[in-house]
Amino acid sequence: MKSSQPTMKDVAKEAGVALGTVSKVFNGIAVGESYRVKVEAAAQKLGYQVNQYARGMRASKTYTVALILPGVDHPFFSALAQHICSALLQRDYRMLLYVTASRPDVEQQCIQMVQQNRVDGIIGLTYNALEVDESLPFVSIDRFFSPNVPCVTSDNYGGGRMAAEKLLELGCRHPVFLRTGSANSSETDKRGNGFKALCQSRKIPFDALELDDGQDFGLFREFFLSHRTHDGKLDIDGIFCSTDLLACQILTLLNEMGVRIPEDVQVIGFDGIRHYGTGTPYCSTIIQPVKKIAQTCVDFLLTKDRSNIPALICLPVTYAAGGTTLEPVGGD
Repeated sequence: MKSSQPTMKDVAKEAGVALGTVSKVFNGIAVGESYRVKVEAAAQKLGYQVNQYARGMRASKTYTVALILPGVDHPFFSALAQHICSALLQRDYRMLLYVTASRPDVEQQCIQMVQQNRVDGIIGLTYNALEVDESLPFVSIDRFFSPNVPCVTSDNYGGGRMAAEKLLELGCRHPVFLRTGSANSSETDKRGNGFKALCQSRKIPFDALELDDGQDFGLFREFFLSHRTHDGKLDIDGIFCSTDLLACQILTLLNEMGVRIPEDVQVIGFDGIRHYGTGTPYCSTIIQPVKKIAQTCVDFLLTKDRSNIPALICLPVTYAAGGTTLEPVGGD
């Protein structure tokens, strides 16, 4: 019985071109624009789908890229996964998502999978010190491994300075930096560095409390209690949090303590997380260019000539007001 599925021969006949022309179009080899249009129109009319497995066997590729993320329950991580998936689809690649819960053994297994040629490369946002073979097609987000493994990140240092400058501009005279995160160093540590450097350059006194993952969140409450002055009020008047998620947790804590936001204390986060539907920020925040991060990672991973890829690229950040600072929402 004749298969009901159209073949490349059927597409060639429908388009009125040679079979070799159809093969070139489906394998991304340059042909005349008129031929490409005819082939794609014929394929769409017949419902023909490229056999990615067979295509990969011929090209010694799987046309699949693995993405390592700690989780997708965090809005920033889910947005990053969405944009990376979209960028890969535009290049006719598929994405294999690995959610690792920041476990180093699971992250290392993903790298070993690439060594077994099951995917064509890895884009990884990890919180652990992994063993990365420099010959592997690997692009890191926020963590520098070596000069031969490109790292894509936001301008974390500049974002920290931007947050401090905004708080001072809005009248804060005793700001603090709060952080929770991995004990392993990463580019995101520079958020605090930038904040502190700006305060020092302006000769503004500041405090900082930086906790590693797993430490007691109650230490933040104790920190605020230690800064109470008279009549139950805080002598802290501005807070820069290392992430929007931490900012939301701190806002809840301050609300429970009867602290008014932003009248008593102004708060700025980092990431640019927005409310679903309205698009307004959860809090005043330093916005990461998540779509640009995703596109840059995909471009670096799939480029044929990796010799000129920079070891580290920092993408610019911006600021948006989100109701937790003394300015109109959306101001910048």
